[in-house]
Amino acid sequence: MLIGFIGSGPVAQNLAKLAHSAGHDVALSSRHHEKSLLDYEVTSFRVAAERADIAVIAVPYRVTSELLPQLAHALQGKIVIDATNGLNEDYTPMASIGLEASAGEEIARHLPKSRVVKAFNTVFADIMSAERLDRGGQRATAFVASNDAEARSVVAKLAGDLGFDPVEAGPLAMARHLEGMAHLNIQIAFREGAGSNVAFVYHRA
Repeated sequence: MLIGFIGSGPVAQNLAKLAHSAGHDVALSSRHHEKSLLDYEVTSFRVAAERADIAVIAVPYRVTSELLPQLAHALQGKIVIDATNGLNEDYTPMASIGLEASAGEEIARHLPKSRVVKAFNTVFADIMSAERLDRGGQRATAFVASNDAEARSVVAKLAGDLGFDPVEAGPLAMARHLEGMAHLNIQIAFREGAGSNVAFVYHRA
């Protein structure tokens, strides 16, 4: 299975390493796709979308309203994982995203014929490695939300393959709360000084 990353930043790079280690082919993409990165070719957004079996949105949410309509046809019918959060450039929460809206639901509106799944947005890129996903014997949690139950199950299995502990969290509207968790994580990590080597672990006795 080819995992196509719409983006080439730290989240895309680190998830790509995990996916490659799990036996998947990967393609990263960038607006400036002539560069090479890690061991992977960096292609255009459109080519990555066209080649992907599963696509991962790993660009800043604030650019998706312009970018994703251009990719809607290439992503038609495909599972699209939204790993974004509604953040301003200074990492403060966008005022337009909250209890009545979410980045995940807005992305689904831009991709009406795709199978949009919210996942990986509550996890810092810094811990997306086999060593750091191990939190003292428990794995960092990847919450997964979608209106498409089959797509949600597929992404939960993929998250498990990548080394996360997947938790299915229900419909896509739950992205509102998952994005709130991400804002909390950012607050504690960077404004309260905890640092980015932190993760949510959903403990089930």
